[in-house]
Amino acid sequence: MATLVAFLLDALVGEPPPRLHPVIWIGAYLKAARARLPKTFLAGALAWGLGAVLCTGVAWAAQAAIKATLPFPLAPVAVGVLLKPLFAWRALREAVMQVAQAEDLAEKRRLLSWHLVSRDTHALSAGEVNGATIESLAENLSDSVVAPLFWFLVGGLPLAALYRFANTADAMWGYRTPELEWFGKWAARADDVLNFVPARLTALLLLVTAALLRLDARSAGRIWMRDGGKTPSPNAGQPMSVAAGALRVNLSKRGVYSLGAEFALPEDADVHRALRWCTVAAWSGVGAVAMVESVFTWFGCVGI
Repeated sequence: MATLVAFLLDALVGEPPPRLHPVIWIGAYLKAARARLPKTFLAGALAWGLGAVLCTGVAWAAQAAIKATLPFPLAPVAVGVLLKPLFAWRALREAVMQVAQAEDLAEKRRLLSWHLVSRDTHALSAGEVNGATIESLAENLSDSVVAPLFWFLVGGLPLAALYRFANTADAMWGYRTPELEWFGKWAARADDVLNFVPARLTALLLLVTAALLRLDARSAGRIWMRDGGKTPSPNAGQPMSVAAGALRVNLSKRGVYSLGAEFALPEDADVHRALRWCTVAAWSGVGAVAMVESVFTWFGCVGI
């Protein structure tokens, strides 16, 4: 029930105000630590550990207080309200839609860089912009929806909060630059570990829903097996390669990887197809998690 409450809140209301958003608080902590600490591996690991303990501890205390004070019909609702800021489907969908609906290439490049990717977008072709948009949609379906809900199933709010902290830390520290190469190493590896299972579950979810929507599921499976490990991240290529195969498009980053190289770069229509498909996948995933959550709750196997 908590999962459905959280997802419905996301769909109907969206993100809470910045002053009340835990991810904003996490970002402030990470930004302060990055600015003030020496750029060594030990400093980065210790700062990550402290932030992880704080996030997990606060989430555990909040969940324990809810369980101790609210009866069953209200407790899952309260947990769902607190779970909502730890994932973000509506914000991802709106960001992709803005890029897809932009009227010219320059605006698409600007919006892509602003909302979805960290790479330089000023020289990307229309097909590369569309490809990067689909890549971000597929990867963030895992990072922003499947992974936090998976960890919520495993360990309630504490592990969902830990995942969101780790993913945010990787986004802010996990770069191979002279400043962050060692400072962000722990954050990057921790995110890889926590995303290992969710990324593959997301790829499987996309494969199943591709078959249901009569996309090219056979190509999706083939490209997943062949190209899923071609990205620098051990996890990002899993859902991205399924997307390349199911949509029969080439998703590539110059000089880094090419998923579905036998296909052409995606067109505008492919982005819209990907968005419709991932919307079905997101709702299907939430429904599956909600059913498992109900079974776990019935047998007392999850702390919610």
